[in-house]
Amino acid sequence: MAESAACPAFQLGRPRYDQTSFLGRLRHFIDIIDPSTLFVSEKRLKECIKILDDYKHGTLPPEVSADQLWEAQKIKQWLNQSHNACVNYANRNATKPTPTSKFLQGYVGAVTSAVSIAVGLNVLIQKANKLSPSTRMIIQRFVPFPAVASANICNVALMRHNELSEGIDVLDNNGTVVGSSKIAARHAIMETAFTRVVLPMPIFVLPPIIMSYLERLRFLQRNRRLLLPIHSVVCLVTFGLSLPVAISLFPQMSQIEVSRLEPEIAMATDCRVLTYNKGL
Repeated sequence: MAESAACPAFQLGRPRYDQTSFLGRLRHFIDIIDPSTLFVSEKRLKECIKILDDYKHGTLPPEVSADQLWEAQKIKQWLNQSHNACVNYANRNATKPTPTSKFLQGYVGAVTSAVSIAVGLNVLIQKANKLSPSTRMIIQRFVPFPAVASANICNVALMRHNELSEGIDVLDNNGTVVGSSKIAARHAIMETAFTRVVLPMPIFVLPPIIMSYLERLRFLQRNRRLLLPIHSVVCLVTFGLSLPVAISLFPQMSQIEVSRLEPEIAMATDCRVLTYNKGL
């Protein structure tokens, strides 16, 4: 198999980029959400599947490069999980079953907190008579961010509350389950909640700033009907940039020192560091 000096050796089912660094995780998720894969033809998909099958069975032609293998794996991942790029930041640790009631609680809690905070902040702003109308309008544009951020935190806490009571699996260097840790579950949920706060930050902060500038342009003042499509494009681009950044902040398979875990887990292994699935 021909290899490029700048391309890592291909490993079936493994990420192309180093997942121990932020830059590697960022490149990995940018690669996953590449929209060009939406336009892959059925013929091209079959070609990619054949390349991967040939690699798996040791019959791969020598002229196939590592770049071609990584590209083939990327395309097959995307089309087998068509909406993965849209929802992978909402995935949880699945080592423990979650009752449907927990999802319903998460939904109700998220909606209630978001609406309550948004309405409360708007009422406070309306009563702030000392603020100028333009200042009030600018502040109101930023109200959705704390509302959505709090909703995301509530969603994570409520939907994954059972992990705090039951714990999540922690693994040794060989991938063997050492035990179920509530402390690791707390770390996983805190990291996920922080990610969910960072994710909407650029979406609710940058578009208001950009649009407040664009709306002053004479061209848009004369063509007000263009404001909505332009605003939509700005939001789409911002989301496309913020998603891979947010979910790259922490490794999905995170590590924790055994000394920080429950005593019974520390006594069950000789490893100094264990691994747990944080979820996305």
